[in-house]
Formats: sequence, C-alpha cells, structure tokens
Amino acid sequence: MKRTSLIIISILATIFISLGQTRSVVTLEKGWKFTREDNPQSKEAVYDDSNWESVRVPHDWAIYGPFDKSNDIHRMAIVQDGQTSAIEHYGRTGGLPFTGAGWYRINFTIPEFSDSKRVTVKFDGAMSNARVYVNGKEAGFWPYGYNTFYFDITDLLNDNGRDNTLAVRLENLEEGSRWYPGAGLYRNVHIITTNDSHIPVWGTYITTPEVNDEFAKVDVKTKVVTAGEDYNGKGVYKLVTEILDGDAKLVSSTESVLTTFDQNEFSQTLIVENPKLWDIKQPNLYKAVSKLYKDDQLVDEYNTTFGIRTIEVVADKGFYLNGRLVKFQGVCLHHDLGPLGAAVNDAAIRRQIRIMQDMGVNAIRTAHNMPSPDFVRIADEMGMMVMAESFDSWRIPKVRNGYNLYFDEWAEKDLVNLIHNFRNSASVIMWCIGNEVEEQSHPQGAKVARFLQDIVKREDPTRPITNGMDRPDHVFSNGMAAIMDVPGFNYRSFRYQEAYDKLSQQVILGTETTSTFSSRGVYKFPVERKQMAMYDDHQASSYDVEHAGWSNLPEDDFIQHDDLPFTMGEFIWTGIDYLGEPTPYYSNWPSHSSLFGAVDLAGIPKDRFYLYRSHWNKEEETLHILPHWNWEGREGEVTPVFVYTNYPSAELFINGKSQGVRTKDLSVGIEGSYTAEAQKSFERQKRYRLMWMDTKYEPGTVKVVAYDEDGNAVAEKEIRTAGKPHRLVLEADRNVISADGKDLSFITVSVVDRNGNLCPNVSELVKFNVKGAGSYRAGANGDPSSLDLFHLPQMHLFNGKLVAIVESSETPGTITLEANAKGLRKGSIKIQTN
Repeated sequence: MKRTSLIIISILATIFISLGQTRSVVTLEKGWKFTREDNPQSKEAVYDDSNWESVRVPHDWAIYGPFDKSNDIHRMAIVQDGQTSAIEHYGRTGGLPFTGAGWYRINFTIPEFSDSKRVTVKFDGAMSNARVYVNGKEAGFWPYGYNTFYFDITDLLNDNGRDNTLAVRLENLEEGSRWYPGAGLYRNVHIITTNDSHIPVWGTYITTPEVNDEFAKVDVKTKVVTAGEDYNGKGVYKLVTEILDGDAKLVSSTESVLTTFDQNEFSQTLIVENPKLWDIKQPNLYKAVSKLYKDDQLVDEYNTTFGIRTIEVVADKGFYLNGRLVKFQGVCLHHDLGPLGAAVNDAAIRRQIRIMQDMGVNAIRTAHNMPSPDFVRIADEMGMMVMAESFDSWRIPKVRNGYNLYFDEWAEKDLVNLIHNFRNSASVIMWCIGNEVEEQSHPQGAKVARFLQDIVKREDPTRPITNGMDRPDHVFSNGMAAIMDVPGFNYRSFRYQEAYDKLSQQVILGTETTSTFSSRGVYKFPVERKQMAMYDDHQASSYDVEHAGWSNLPEDDFIQHDDLPFTMGEFIWTGIDYLGEPTPYYSNWPSHSSLFGAVDLAGIPKDRFYLYRSHWNKEEETLHILPHWNWEGREGEVTPVFVYTNYPSAELFINGKSQGVRTKDLSVGIEGSYTAEAQKSFERQKRYRLMWMDTKYEPGTVKVVAYDEDGNAVAEKEIRTAGKPHRLVLEADRNVISADGKDLSFITVSVVDRNGNLCPNVSELVKFNVKGAGSYRAGANGDPSSLDLFHLPQMHLFNGKLVAIVESSETPGTITLEANAKGLRKGSIKIQTN
C-alpha cells in the first residue's frame, strides 16, 4: 500500500516556485516509517508498511533502550588499553540495542518533473551499511556510517515524478565499534532536484591564497554538468559568481564563459576589499552565489558559505591563524549527543559548543569519525576550529567488524567525500587521517599513512594533515611519524622533547591528551593520585587526581604546552562524556558511558571543567571550590579543599577561620616534577591548582578570597553545608526557542534547601509533566551507571542534579515543564516558543 506525503509535496512545490525552477533542496524529516523486522520485500515500491513505527528523521533507533549487558558483548583484549588477555566487555558500546538491521521507508514527489531534470538523494550519514532503493530498484550502497554520500536517482523515478518510494536498509554488525555509534538515519536526508545542466554536489572549491588588511584574493573553482553537449554547438555556458558578506551585501562578482579546454570546470578569481576574517569566536562568513547560464538562460544557482582566513604551521613555533600564534586548547568529542543519542540536532550541538567555549576551548577534534555537516556548519557559525577526523582503524582491525572490512575498497572514496564536503568550511583547519591505528606497529605502516595523506593533499592542499599516534618507538622506527605534516601524539607527553629531537617537522601536536577520570559530585578519600582506580559504585573521584593507565593528569600536559615552544597545544580526552567506553569499568555492569569528560553526559560541568577554564579562559573570572561541604559522619576528618581559579593566590576560610593563603608555584618546571615522589606530592598540580590538603570537615561555611598579583583581594566565593532538601529548582539554557517542532531547551533540575543551597547527596526519582506548545524529549543525570531510560519523563537525580529536555511543537506558545519528587516541593518553568 502506497502513501503520499502531502507535506513533502507542498514543500517541494513551494521551493520550486521560490527558486524559479533552477534547484530545490528538500530535507526529508517527516513521514518516515521504520521497522526492525528485516524483510527483503521492504524495498518494494508497493509494500504494506502501515504497521511500521512512524518516525521523524534524524532518528536513532537504539537510544530508546533498554540498557542491557548482553547488548554487543565484546570478548577480547583491548590492546590499546594495555589488556593482555581476553575478557568480556559489557558496556563498551553503551549497552544499547544498536546491532542488527532496520528499515526506513518514505514516499515523495518531485513536482514538475521532466526529462530535463536530475534528482539526487543525499544522506548526511546513515549508520551503517546503507542500501538505498527507489521504487524497488537499488540506487546504491555505502558502508561507512559516518560519511556523507549521495546517489543520482533520476532514472529510478516514476515518469511523472509522483508517488516515489525511498527505502533504506541499514545494518550494524556486532563488534563493529569501540563506542556507541548510534543506529539508523541519524543524520539528515535530502532530495536535490536540478536541471540536467547544473553544478553537482560539492561542485565548488573556494580558497583564499592571499589575505591582508586591504584585500583578499578568493579563488573559486566550479564544476558543471553540461548534459553532454559540446560548447560550440548546442550550449554556451556562462558562470556568474557573486560574493555576499554577512549582511547579504554584494562585495565582489565576476563572470566567465566555459570553453572546450576548461574540462567542465570554471576557474575564477575575485577580490574582496577590506575583508572581515573568520576567527575564533568571530565567525565572519561570506557566501558565494554561483549562477550557471546556458545560452543566457539561468539553469542553476548554487550557494557556498565560506570564510576568509589564513592558517599556517611554522617550525619551532606552531599554528598560526590569521598571522597570530594560537595554541590549541582543544577537546576530543564523540558524535553522540548524550540522551539524544547520535541523532543530530542543532540546539544540542550549539549547546555543546557554547559549553566548550565557556571552558576556553578553541578547537574540537571529531574523534574518531567524520563529523556531521550540521556540526561543521555550526562550528563555522560559532567560531570554533575543527580537526576533522576520518578513521579509527585502517586495514588491521581493532574490533572484528570495524572499518578493516572496507578499507581497501572504500578508504579513498570516503576520504574524497569527507574533504569535498568540508573543504570550503572555515572552521576546518586540519585533517586527521587516523587514530591509534595498528599500522603504527607494522613495518609498512608508513606507506599506508602516505597513501591516505597523498589523497588528502590531492583534494585539498591548503590544510595540514595529522595522525593520532600513541606508539612513539614504533612510529619513529617505521617512519610514520616522519612523513606526517604535523606529527600528532596521543598521550606520552613526557616524550615530546624526544619526538622533537628525532623528527624534522620541528612541531609536536597533542592530538589526544589526559584521559583523567571523574564523576560529577563524587569524591573519594584519601585524596591520592591513582591509575585505573575502581570502586563499588562504579564512579571516579572528582578531586581530579585519577587517570587511565596510559595517561596522566591535566597539569602533566599543561606544563609541556606552556614550557615547550614547539608544542602546538592539545586536544583533551574528552570535553564531554559520551556513550560507551566506561573505562575502567570494562566488565562491571551497570556502566555504559565514559568518565573522561570535563562535562558529564547531561552537559553539566564537573569540577575539572573549572580547572581547564581557569587555565584556558583568561577573559572570564573563575573561582571554584571543591568538594561540596555536606559530609555527615566525616566531622573532624581530613577533607582537602581545592580551588580552581585564574587568580594567582587565594585564602581559605572554614567557618571564618583562615586556613592559610596558597599561591600557584610558578617555579615548578618540567624537569624533576614527574618523578614518583613528585607525582605523589602533586608537584605539577601546585603550579595550576590551589590545594589545602590538611583541612578537616566541620559543617558550616567554606569561603575563599582570591588575590591578584599585587595581593589585592579581588573576588570571593562561599559554599555552605546544605540543610534538609526542600524544593526543586529549574533553570533553562534558553527560555525562548523556535516553534519549529525540533528546537530544544535544556533545563537543569537541582535540589536545594530552604535557603537555596544545593543539596549534593540527593538521588530521588523526579517525574516530569509537560503542558502547552511542546513535549518532553529526553533527560540525563550524568551517572555512568544509571539505567534510567533517556526518553521516559522521569529520571533519578545524581548528586542533586539532572537535565530535562523539552522540544517545541510547530505552534507558537508556552511550554510548561513541571517536576515532582517525593518529599520535595515541586518546581516548574515556562519556555516560550516563537
């Protein structure tokens, strides 16, 4: 039984009218049907899918759970993590049901379809092994779930362009990932309709070879499809390119005529006077409007957003953006959006980047996969640099069914798509071709690296290329480190100087650093530096002194990048917690998400967030005290107090009594500060944290007064022992959102006493009710061992906090979220939708 999506028909018709029938791009969001039943007949044009689930794309079928230890058990030794014998890993990929097959179907119509039209379907990402059918016939196959791909489906459409069926089969294999990959059509799907003479997908390539204060030279290469006609006969092709600034003002234009010798590619140079440069948190963007004419008739119009900026890697100095030396204050981020799973959402991505920018982050490494077009577009718009990564493995597998299955046939295709997709994006400042690949230890591994690097250089010679390497001895000996534009090292920061001495590039990049563990609001005593510490509650201490066996604490990296001028900066593992890899709780269920983040899975900052903020965000004041001060039963026991601040000194008071002044010890250097004894006594921490190791707990008030370089008191902060939990308090990241049916407001729910003090030890179940112009979307509490389902309107508090997410409808109005918990006064908040 066929279905017709009238919504899609009307949208298509509207776009055709508005663009003068030159081009339409429609995103297929509504009207999809979905099933986990793997019936091969699902591809057919005529098929009864009426009993399938109705879903909106982007859609992640697995995020709805349930969590289960039997979902994708890995029976193996994780060599990268130092395991020498096989064990069962229960939550490595998140404990969610993402493996197996799923089908999607939708009906669509192309208004005014004719023999002179071409139609393309483009998938921003489909997880994974996508087989695409149109009207029962296969349009194509693309295995890599993280990449964008497209197929020309013109010849598969019904003659009148109406009532076409698009069917997609996806399959995730067991032991196919090292983290939660998501499942389904988790990124956007587009139908692109053009005339037969047109500019193809990713048909423009824009570079800015010369930039100064007076002008920027903008080179634009534009490919065209000319429907097979010769230039001197049936068609004369002209391209008019206009550049518009951020206010849509025309700032430059040119036109060219295609000749026989141009090989279906226009090459144009335009001048933009007094250019506004794209920069960190200064996202000045331009738009190139490419107008293709055939015999003076406009046949296509194609828009390309780009930025004008310069990038350069200088030996012995590092990375330059717009002629200014910039150290990478970077984070690695996986692609999932916490309780939303892998399904892309603008509001969620923007929130992640806002939180990272507040921490002082200036760059994000898309670890360990190709980013979504939405993520890169938003990074462009928010002024966040991006290292776009490609693969987590090459030919040699890390997991049984990883990218090794596809490398030989697909690596070049995947790289070309990645680069063509994002080479016009101002935010993308570096390509990364791999992460801790097993080829590091192979005698011929450097040849594979060069094969990939050569592809990238061929397609985009304007950006440097790196590779995340974690085996220095191996990549020194087989030459892999020597051939990279930028040698990137994962961890092993204590070997940076050695790497510099051995390699000719004269720069070192920390492509992945730190891997410190912590759980928000959890503190372990005594306060000691530990590797791979494990506890019965499956948590880690937020004193920020525990780390993975292969890594270190934040200050062990700070000191390298501060004191070694040839270092380019770092990308910490990770900015935000993600689903999967619950290290060190590999086999301890329940545990299904990471503990590495400076921010938890709900998007709530941990203490470590403020340590990085105090070092990286010099524009803002940071004064943060830890731990909380509710320790019933620990009266009189040693309870150290740490302060993270951008000020050099501070004085601590407990119930009005001074505990002394601490000052950051800038005399601590690299040499001598990494011995076993120095690590135990937190020598490097003394340079970046203020620590009172001998303070004893007594209920009351903890106050810190910060002093500037001249000893003047410039800031103060207090925390208090909270009384009996009294009420719920709700605070939104945005109180006004768009009434578009997909915008989100993230609402932090906290428990406070009668005086408004946070109650840090409450774990009650909170139930939610939504009224008005929206609905409950999801929730999270940041507890890596919680089995609460994200989508249900209830969630346990974790150390007094959680986050609830509401989604707008398409009708403007007011969303009211009410929160109730046993023994607490309820809370509510109103969100306006416009």
